[in-house]
Amino acid sequence: MARFTFRLPDIGEGISEAEIVAWHVKLGDRVEEDQSVADMMTDKATVEMESPVSGTIVELAGEVGDQVPIGSALMVIETDAVEEAASPATEEAVLEAENPGVEDAQSPSPPVGEGRGEGAAPQAETPAETPVATPHPGPLPQGEREQEKKVLASPAVRARALDLGVDLGSVKPAEGDRVRHSDLDAFLRYGSSQGYTPARAPRADEAVRVIGMRRRIAENMAASKRAIPHFTYVEEIDVTALEETRAQLNAGRGNRPKLTMLPLLIVAICKTLPDFPMLNARYDDEAGVVNRSGAVHMGMATQTPAGLMVPVIRHAESRNVWQLATEIGRLAETARAGSIASSDMGGGTITLTSLGPLGGIATTPVINRPEVAIIGPNRIVERPVFRSDGRGGETIARAKLMNLSISCDHRVVDGYDAASYVQALKRLLETPVMLFAD
Repeated sequence: MARFTFRLPDIGEGISEAEIVAWHVKLGDRVEEDQSVADMMTDKATVEMESPVSGTIVELAGEVGDQVPIGSALMVIETDAVEEAASPATEEAVLEAENPGVEDAQSPSPPVGEGRGEGAAPQAETPAETPVATPHPGPLPQGEREQEKKVLASPAVRARALDLGVDLGSVKPAEGDRVRHSDLDAFLRYGSSQGYTPARAPRADEAVRVIGMRRRIAENMAASKRAIPHFTYVEEIDVTALEETRAQLNAGRGNRPKLTMLPLLIVAICKTLPDFPMLNARYDDEAGVVNRSGAVHMGMATQTPAGLMVPVIRHAESRNVWQLATEIGRLAETARAGSIASSDMGGGTITLTSLGPLGGIATTPVINRPEVAIIGPNRIVERPVFRSDGRGGETIARAKLMNLSISCDHRVVDGYDAASYVQALKRLLETPVMLFAD
């Protein structure tokens, strides 16, 4: 038998190492050529690794969360020497097949992971005991458990009773033989007189290792706050007319995507940035250079199951609201599905972050380094405002108001510049017809 060392290939330009975010195989597994064996994460994307040969896995390069340098051993596969010698897998595989055992004889280095307990035969793990709610005063005897199974109740009622630690056999239905939610409510109100105490089990403690996307987010946010002196400016904007314009556009959209506030806001941002070039920029700390961008490459902070990602809309300034809505939808869908292309990540010049209806009153967003500014619209609320009645007096009217936050790098952007920019943005958003004027 020959051993083939599968070394981590160069999976991204300028990448020196990658993180193991998932193993699809374990020691002793038989793998076939081109079978998926691991997911590796770089700074830009997650890449699926496929076995270049067929054989049995005898060594693995660590655990989930470990970093593996490019060119180092990811795994060792024991192959059939005759089969691999005839296979065009790689030159190394052929050489090892022709000289079985050479690598083991010449290499004094220990197997992959030796010294850390990695690469050893997997041990059977005993699952941690999960606290289970039990009815007072203790576990039901076998006979009573059998009796409870015969109680008529819907799955929802059974789940609720289990969560409360209530023995359904102790609950007397008000009507018929079926226990309902109202019967549980009555039992909870009056059951204490019979010695009932809810046995709600506490949630078990758990230690969650910070790996993959969550580790990338932690590192980037820490670096941003550590290196950048942030300041945040918040202004209230009357978006009543803008929301009316959006409703009119949606009413006649045909088969085009439904507009949210974001495409309109991006158009306004792109129209005002040329007069404030210090905001549409990237700061190179080491070189001491601020690179001001002529194009607007708009980062879109997007929540995904894996954590926060920031895909980029390239040349946002050259797209209309419908094109922007389409691109926002495409990027969000691929990001949440975990299939976003590396070309859609990185290179942003300014970022927009929105929590939608969860936006709160005001936010202090963290800058997406090395950019120098990030804009965050907050929740739209309806409030009474004073308006001119056209006769020198005032009247009270209903208005839709939204706070807009901007965080800036104070090394590059002065407070006056940020405030002036938001005021220009406010004027445009409060007069939405100007969004579509040349």
